Amino acid sequence: MTRRRSSYRSFASLERDLRVCRACTEAGFHLESRPVLNDYVGQRAYMYGQAPGVVEGNERRPWRGRAGKTLRRWLELDEEEFYGTFYCASVTRCYPGRAPSGRGDRTPTLREQELCSFWRHWELNLLRPELIVPVGGLAIRRLLGLSGLADCIGRTFEHEGAVVVPLPHPSGASSWLNAPANRELAAAAARLVRVELARL
Repeated sequence: MTRRRSSYRSFASLERDLRVCRACTEAGFHLESRPVLNDYVGQRAYMYGQAPGVVEGNERRPWRGRAGKTLRRWLELDEEEFYGTFYCASVTRCYPGRAPSGRGDRTPTLREQELCSFWRHWELNLLRPELIVPVGGLAIRRLLGLSGLADCIGRTFEHEGAVVVPLPHPSGASSWLNAPANRELAAAAARLVRVELARL
């Protein structure tokens, strides 16, 4: 049974409720995992992805698959540094299953996205990050309201006092990185993230 308090004062209580969240299932959506999250250990940066993949759904830890390895390579961080630096969250928190087309994972519906926005609100409220890194078009739209990767990758933005540096999704299912110009933008964005991390 999903528990949502009217307010949270600690990450421990927030994560305890998030771990057992079944809001989307209770709303009639079929999901292929329980919520995926990494524990709060004092991170000062917030990474915001689309949704967990199949590997993440199985392990219940974010960025464990091939895309996560690519992302860590872009940022020049090993696993320990990555999880110690970023509190990793996503637009929706459970693996949504494969896309009907068979190419990549299913994009969560707008209703699923809205159901999970509760968790992001309280994470940002408690964490007060100095740096937010939305990864992929859906996360960028949900956080900044921007569409079109070419118009925002390689630039910095501001959200509630935090520096925001969008990244494209490192998944092999995305064709955006096939263009050399887009790969250059992605490299520039990764450099911006590294610069901001050095300032934390």
